[in-house]
Amino acid sequence: MTTSAIRSASLARRERQKAETRQAILDAARELFVTEGVEATTMRAIAAKIGYTPTAIYHHFLDKDALITELCLADFTALGQAMYNIGRIADPVERLRRMGMAYTEFAMQNPSQYRFMFMTVLDHRRIDPSGQLMKSPDEDAYQFLLHTVQEGLRRGVYRPELTDPVELAQMFWGSIHGVVALWFTHRSDPHITLNDPRQTVRTMCDTLIRGALRSPT
Repeated sequence: MTTSAIRSASLARRERQKAETRQAILDAARELFVTEGVEATTMRAIAAKIGYTPTAIYHHFLDKDALITELCLADFTALGQAMYNIGRIADPVERLRRMGMAYTEFAMQNPSQYRFMFMTVLDHRRIDPSGQLMKSPDEDAYQFLLHTVQEGLRRGVYRPELTDPVELAQMFWGSIHGVVALWFTHRSDPHITLNDPRQTVRTMCDTLIRGALRSPT
C-alpha cells in the first residue's frame, strides 16, 4: 500500500470515528432530555453517560443549545423524509389519512426521537445552521399537515362549518398524538389495555375524516 493510500485510509477512519462519536453524543443527549428534562441535563451528564470527558463533548458541540439545534434539525428532517412521498398524493383527504399513519409509524419506529420532539418541553427555537427558523414543509410535519388541510378547505371537501385550517389541523394532530402518547406513558399499566397505536390511529383517522367530510364516502 502506498503512503498516499495509507494516509487516505487513516483519514477515512478518523472521520468515521468522529461521526460515530458525534452520533453517540446526540443519542445520549436525546435520551437524557427525555428522561431527565432539558434544563436538568448538563453537558457533563451527557459525557458521563457515554464514558467521555466533558472536554471531548465540546470538541463536537459548542454548548447545549448547539446540541439541541442539531438534534431538532436531524429529528425533524427524518420525520419530513417520512412524509416526503406522501406529499405527492394528489387527493388531500387520502394524503391526510396517509400522513396520520406515517406519523404514527415514525413514532413507533423512533420512540426516543418522538418523545424528544413532541413530549419534551423545549424553550428553544428550532434554528437551522444558516440561522433560519425550521419552517420548511420538507422538514416540518405540522406544515405538511396544515397545508394539506388548507388544500382540502379550498377544494370544499369539508363540512361548511369547518373553516379554520389551524383548528382542524390541530384537532387531527392532537388526536393522533394522544393515542401515541398514551401508548408511551401507559402501555405498562396493568389496569389499562391499549391496542397497538397503528390500528387505533387507522380507525381514528377514518372516523375523524368521515365526520369532517361534506359528503362522507
